[in-house]
Amino acid sequence: MNTPATSVADYVSRAVGPIILFGPPGAGKGTQAKQIVERYGIPHLSTGDLLRENVKLGTALGQKAKAVMDSGKLVSDDLVNEMVAERLARPDCARGFILDGFPRTVGQAEWLDGFLSARGSKLPLRVLRIAVDQDKLFKRLTGRRTCPACGAIYNIYTNPPRVPDSCDKDGTSLTFRKDDSEEAIGTRLKAYENETLPLADYYRQRGILTEVDGDAAADDVSRQLFHALEKGEL
Repeated sequence: MNTPATSVADYVSRAVGPIILFGPPGAGKGTQAKQIVERYGIPHLSTGDLLRENVKLGTALGQKAKAVMDSGKLVSDDLVNEMVAERLARPDCARGFILDGFPRTVGQAEWLDGFLSARGSKLPLRVLRIAVDQDKLFKRLTGRRTCPACGAIYNIYTNPPRVPDSCDKDGTSLTFRKDDSEEAIGTRLKAYENETLPLADYYRQRGILTEVDGDAAADDVSRQLFHALEKGEL
């Protein structure tokens, strides 16, 4: 086993391999993905970003996706898979990458297994699940308030502003996202439970799933994720 990394340069010089990060809406995946990217210097691949990039650039895949979305339909797994395959073939993914929002279903997970196998990837796949208590998650989402001026985020339950509904930094009135309503959150969580949560069993059966406590403070969650990634050989 390699000796532990002792500097940022040491971390970013090592092959990390493919990482899948998943968890329910509001679990902090975006925050933790940024921490992993900063530590290891690997690209963060979001299917939402890939979709927007392809549509904006007018690629063949983007044109197909735009036509589907303009018709009010969901982009198919096959089209999303093609976008992921194109992105993973780029040189910056050679040392590893972190997938956020993909795979969302067992079908996509099976496709990814086949893709990595066909590519002859020798680096182990790491699957990290951020587990959060549903009641705490509900409060985390319904209590979220954002400053439209500076982007600061508050929570009326866990991190309230000093003055209700006003940003501590600039006094701007805080906003409430429509998709943070109880009804919208219920719909998003149900979709996660039906479509994405089965991934936990899929990867657990393969013996490559690591679960971390997403109810902990953000820095503690990061430490758990780093430990999971570094207990193996990087």
